[in-house]
Amino acid sequence: MAATGSILVVDDDPAICVVVGEALRRQGHKVKTAASIRERTALMSSFAPDVLITDVMLPDGDGLDGVAEIIEHKPDLNVIILSAQNTLNTAIRATEKGAFEYLPKPFDLNELTRAVSDALGTRAVAANGDGEGALPHDGLPLVGRSPAMQEVYRTIARVLSNDLSILVLGESGTGKELVAEAIHSLGQRRTKPFVAINMAAIPRELIEAELFGYEKGAFTGAHARTAGKFEQAQGGTLFLDEIGDMPLEAQTRLLRVLQSGEVTTVGGSKPVRVNVRIIAATNKDLLQLIEENRFRQDLYYRLNVVPIALPPLRERREDVILLARHFLERAAIEGLPRKSLSDEAAQMLMAYHWPGNVRELQNLMQRLAVLSRENVIAGDILRHALPLDSVPADHAVPADQLAHAVREWTRRQLGVGLGQGGSRSLHDDLLAVVEPILLQETLASVDGNQIRAAGLLGINRNTLRKKLTDYGLDPLQLRVPD
Repeated sequence: MAATGSILVVDDDPAICVVVGEALRRQGHKVKTAASIRERTALMSSFAPDVLITDVMLPDGDGLDGVAEIIEHKPDLNVIILSAQNTLNTAIRATEKGAFEYLPKPFDLNELTRAVSDALGTRAVAANGDGEGALPHDGLPLVGRSPAMQEVYRTIARVLSNDLSILVLGESGTGKELVAEAIHSLGQRRTKPFVAINMAAIPRELIEAELFGYEKGAFTGAHARTAGKFEQAQGGTLFLDEIGDMPLEAQTRLLRVLQSGEVTTVGGSKPVRVNVRIIAATNKDLLQLIEENRFRQDLYYRLNVVPIALPPLRERREDVILLARHFLERAAIEGLPRKSLSDEAAQMLMAYHWPGNVRELQNLMQRLAVLSRENVIAGDILRHALPLDSVPADHAVPADQLAHAVREWTRRQLGVGLGQGGSRSLHDDLLAVVEPILLQETLASVDGNQIRAAGLLGINRNTLRKKLTDYGLDPLQLRVPD
């Protein structure tokens, strides 16, 4: 049977206090609630909770204020932080204060009750000292409030106080190096070097020399002893990007270095002791490469102690506009003209499938900041800036199949003489066949949501409504059945 205990819930939303309190009482816990820091302080003078659940934004101040002091005086108390400010900054602050868990709002009630159960069975996380050497939170590189990014933030927060190896997984352009930089700049090695090396950008025969260094005369052009990336990153972090492209022979030597903590230069014989944190990243399926004997299984397990999976942008669409505005603001800070997005442009950005992920969005915003003549980026400007194929990949028809279908239709129509000598052209005939199908499939794919459908099609909502009327289509019937 799970352990029960005393819980104090602090939130100025009465509904949250009621729902959370009732859920915890049903599990056998003793629960009290408070709506402010003042009420929390008063209650804790007579009530000794085993777990404190507190919101950050409270009527009389920051709910994180005083948490470190509370834990210092009651080290067996575990604190769970709730916050609607779903940023990496909040996750890091919660961890710094010694919080046991951080849950972004809206939170899953089952996840909260599981966190309480875990907290009751686990010693409190130690507070992070007296505040000296505060972490630099301004200008954090990661932006996003989606549930997927919240999980990334929480994982980052948990690994800052240790040196476990990390493997960052994700498609190209999702921000894998930004994750590595955040872990380094916020962690205990932040005063030491951050050194990055891209395995895909270095010739195979030079990878070992780049990583481990080389002695004078080790090969043609080696005119002096040169330290490798491991020595350059001494005391800091070494980021091994595109690790899936590393040749097997270099993988074997890398594994030996990770196991021994010593590096021997190419052409050298005396090992050098190194102390670095390893963060690796790849956009490839390493397990598949292992099956194909292209990646060492033992190296995989050595690197994949803590995995961090970055979602592609198409799976975190709620972050698209937040990111777009962030990049426009950053462009303005860097001296480019200040721009904003029209509602139509925002809809189009949400509808686009972003094959290049965050990097593609950043490049697009920088380009529009320079090229757009108006202060507000309109839909027609964005339509010309995006690739022609802006239909999400999940609903796109392969180009060769579409071209074949159009060619066959055209031959049939020409064969029977349609589109000739009348008021309608062959183009009009084809459009009358294709367009209603496109409208139906698009609306069905978004469960009848006309705003999203208009964004996918690159037209405004009024135009979409007129086309539906012209073709006699009922949007209420164009929904995916339950």
